[in-house]
Amino acid sequence: MQKKATLFLLFLLPSIMILALTDTDIKWINKIAAFYGERAGMRMMAWRSMVINASHLSEVEKLTTVNNFFNQLHFVNDINLWGKEDYWATPLEFLGSAAGDCEDFSISKYFTLRELGINDKKLRLIYVKAIKLNQFHMVVGYYPTASSEPVLLDNLNPTIKLASKQRNLLPIYSFNGSRLWLMKERGKGELAGKASRLGLWNDLRARIGRVKLKRPLKNYDE
Repeated sequence: MQKKATLFLLFLLPSIMILALTDTDIKWINKIAAFYGERAGMRMMAWRSMVINASHLSEVEKLTTVNNFFNQLHFVNDINLWGKEDYWATPLEFLGSAAGDCEDFSISKYFTLRELGINDKKLRLIYVKAIKLNQFHMVVGYYPTASSEPVLLDNLNPTIKLASKQRNLLPIYSFNGSRLWLMKERGKGELAGKASRLGLWNDLRARIGRVKLKRPLKNYDE
C-alpha cells in the first residue's frame, strides 16, 4: 500500500521532475508518507521539487523562494505540538507535521539554503525578542558580505527586509553551523565561541544525523 501511495504521489509531478529526484529523495518521500501520512509525502515532494527548481537561481531569489515555501505552514507552539516547552524540529519533522514554531521555520529555511549552496558564513540563525509580542523569536539572517547588514527571513513578516527596518525585533544572539555571536547592535555581533555551546543545536544536529522522527500531538493537515 505504501509503494502504491508513493507512485500515486509521483504521478502528480511532471516527468522531468521525477527524473530529477534522487533515490534518496524518493526514499524519504516514502518514509515521510508512511510515518506522517500521504499529505506529508506531498509536502516532501513539493520541498524536493522546490530545491531542484531553485538550484540555478541567484542567492537573492533563493532567499525569496525558500522563505515563501516554508511560510505556508502553520504556526503552533511547541507545548501544543510536541508536548514540550522547547523542541527544535528537524526539517523532516516540520514538513511531516505541517506545523511548528519560529525555531522550526528558521531551522528548515537555514538547512534548505545551505543545501542550495549558500555559504554558511553568509547565514545565521538569529534569536531576537519580538517587542510588540513581548516574546522571544527566531529568524534567519543573510549577510551578502562579512561587513553587510543582514536581511531577515521571518515567519511573522513574509517580506524579507534589512535588519534595520525590523525595529520590532531586538537581537540577542546568533549562530550558524560553527560559531556563536552575542548581538551588540542590529546586524552586528561579538564572537562568543562555538555554536556547540548551544545544547538544543547539538541535539537537533544529532537527530538530523540519526534521521530520527517524532510524531506531533495533533495532525495539522486538517
